[in-house]
Amino acid sequence: MQSIILVDDEDRFRERLARAFSNRGYVVFEAADVDQALEMIKSNNPDWALIDLRMPGKSGLDLIREAKEFLPFLKIVVLTGYGSIATATEAIKLGAHYYLPKPADVDDILNAFERDSDLPDDADEQAEFEVPSLARAEWEHIQRVLNDCDNNITAAAQKLGIHRRTLQRKLYKYAPKK
Repeated sequence: MQSIILVDDEDRFRERLARAFSNRGYVVFEAADVDQALEMIKSNNPDWALIDLRMPGKSGLDLIREAKEFLPFLKIVVLTGYGSIATATEAIKLGAHYYLPKPADVDDILNAFERDSDLPDDADEQAEFEVPSLARAEWEHIQRVLNDCDNNITAAAQKLGIHRRTLQRKLYKYAPKK
């Protein structure tokens, strides 16, 4: 049986994915942070790892680096709600197999793991990214700043250099599709 470790600080999301993978016959390990994940990887040697990029403390990129040192053939898919081309490229360079934006369901994740890994080693050729629109890039930047400010709109507006009400109007709009 295939085994997978799910590393995400969002408990509900991680538990939901764990249940879905278990129902499909996978042996599932769960971790909420990088240190816990490294312990589980060293003790269980999973076949696959699904890693969230942004977690408290060390990031998913740190986990990729350390896990690949211990278990070089571990197949890693990075899943994040704060994706950018730069972090995706960095994850691929560190040894991630694929990079998925949240939200993603189990079928998306399984497809990512089963993608052909015999592509060229050059990360720029391996990653297939669409350049986001200016509106999408702005939306992602606002979301990152807001997250860094613990969802405090006033603090985020100050960091962004815009008025608080302007930020509220931008947040009221739905995220651009591309």
